[in-house]
Amino acid sequence: MNEESTELEGLHASLDKLVHHKEKSTVKGINLHAFIYFITIRNLSDRKVSLLGRKWIIANSDGTTTVVEGDKIVGETPTIGPGESFSYNSYHVTHLSAEASGSFHGLDELNKKVHVKINPFRLDIPDEPEFDPSHS
Repeated sequence: MNEESTELEGLHASLDKLVHHKEKSTVKGINLHAFIYFITIRNLSDRKVSLLGRKWIIANSDGTTTVVEGDKIVGETPTIGPGESFSYNSYHVTHLSAEASGSFHGLDELNKKVHVKINPFRLDIPDEPEFDPSHS
């Protein structure tokens, strides 16, 4: 029997900060933009939780979707006790504005599958200033 994962009450994931990296690179004539995100996962439940992986869904402005999932969170499998938190930062590189949503999954101290979702957030590429040859 495959046990379903439940959203553990009291486990919260939040976006603390989002930074659009001002330096951009170009690949095959396409400007790439880096978005650095800072996230904190707080355990306000009464159980210890070990986070084993994550899943991100990136809904791009052109209608395509990118799914990124895997084991660990920035190379770690943090165990968060009641009242504790785990913070990290990572990044996403894109040439399109997008909306990111995701979840983190793991096991509680009773060995039950649990997960926590993070509210969606926007990765908006700033408008490019028009090139004005009179100012060069």
